[in-house]
Amino acid sequence: MHSMTGFGRGSARAGDTTFTVEIRTLNHRFVEWMLHLPHELGEWEERLRQRLGRALARGRVEVWVTVSGRAWPKTVRVDKQLAAAYWQAAQALAAELDTETGVTPGFLLTLPEVVQVEEEQVDLEAWWPACAAALEEALAQVLAMRAREGKALAADLRERALNLRRLHTALEREAAQVPRLYRDRLKERLATLEVAGGIDELRLAQEVALLADRADVTEELVRLASHLDQLVQALAGEGPVGRRLEFLLQEANREVNTIGAKAQGLSLGRLVVECKAELEKMREQVQNIE
Repeated sequence: MHSMTGFGRGSARAGDTTFTVEIRTLNHRFVEWMLHLPHELGEWEERLRQRLGRALARGRVEVWVTVSGRAWPKTVRVDKQLAAAYWQAAQALAAELDTETGVTPGFLLTLPEVVQVEEEQVDLEAWWPACAAALEEALAQVLAMRAREGKALAADLRERALNLRRLHTALEREAAQVPRLYRDRLKERLATLEVAGGIDELRLAQEVALLADRADVTEELVRLASHLDQLVQALAGEGPVGRRLEFLLQEANREVNTIGAKAQGLSLGRLVVECKAELEKMREQVQNIE
């Protein structure tokens, strides 16, 4: 089990050029890619995405690729004919205005299109192994961090799942006492009313059975037990389990809510509150599980 939070940084050289790759992963419901690399390396984006996709199944993935050193050699070319044309135009204007031009070669170089900076062609394929090595170094750090956090999260979630099982056992025990609780409550109420002729035990039994049936949570407890079993199994499994855990917690919470609605005014209420609190803590933790 891995968390979705991680960071890694790697670097590698190709001749005089150094590639640095930084990867940061954050929580996200699905997988989202944010790749930042020089436009000259734009054709590598799909390669990077495919490699990362084989290792990261979920989360927001932000990647920065930077290049330093002698990356893209440049050649400066001066259009001498255009510079001469500017010079001649300046001289003609100065003669017409009877003044000095003050035009220097440095000024001519600042005029439009006099200077052209051209990038030399670079063999990107020769550079790719260095970038890939930097990527693997950064990715290994990310996966190690996600694994460490995932291990800690799994331990916490397993402990909470065990506590939910204990609460489930307590719910079953309390649920079995519901008919007796209703019977005692009705008898006390009838006694305070001083019913003439005493209490009709048969009618009392019928009323107790009716109320107990309305408050019966047997089916909900069975389904809750199943969800908890599946939850424990998922926590012991390999691979991405975050979305499955989210689903199981949602279903478990649904059953607990139903039990709470049926058990209003009964001793089950306290246990329901404890269950809901534990499920909410687990839900918050699972938000960071891949």
